[in-house]
Amino acid sequence: MPDTPPAPVFEVLTEVAIISQLANAALESCLPQGLIAAHFAVLSHLVRTGDGQTPADIARALQVPKTSFSNTLAGLQKHGLAEARPNPRDGRSKTIWITGQGRKLREDTVAALAPALQELAGRTGPGTFHALLPSLRSLRAEMDAMRNP
Repeated sequence: MPDTPPAPVFEVLTEVAIISQLANAALESCLPQGLIAAHFAVLSHLVRTGDGQTPADIARALQVPKTSFSNTLAGLQKHGLAEARPNPRDGRSKTIWITGQGRKLREDTVAALAPALQELAGRTGPGTFHALLPSLRSLRAEMDAMRNP
C-alpha cells in the first residue's frame, strides 16, 4: 500500500506544534536561569485572565497534569514570581497571585523578545500575522470546545 500524505488537518497541527517548539526555545533564551516556558505560560495566563485562580483551574486551562503544575508553581514561588494565598471562598484551597517581581519579569521577557518578533514580522511580510490571527483564534476556540463538552 503506498504511503499517503497526512490529512491537511494533521499537517496544520504539526506545523503549529513545530512553531510552538521554536517559539518556546526563543522564549526560554530570554528567561533567567532556572525558568522555563511553563513558568512564563502561568504568568501570561494570569496576566491575561486575572490573578486569584486555584492551581487546579490554572492546570486545567493550560492542559497540564496537576502534579507537574505543582512543580511549576513551586518554581514560580521559589523565584518570588507568584504566591499562594488562602482561597477566600473555602479557606482550604489556595489561589495564585503574581508578585510585582513576576509581572516585571513577564514584561521584561516580552520586551527582550520584541527584536526577534519584529524581525520575524519583517521576514514574513506585512499583514501576515493579522491575516493568520482570526483563523488561529477560531481553530483554538473549536479545539477548546471539543475538550469541554
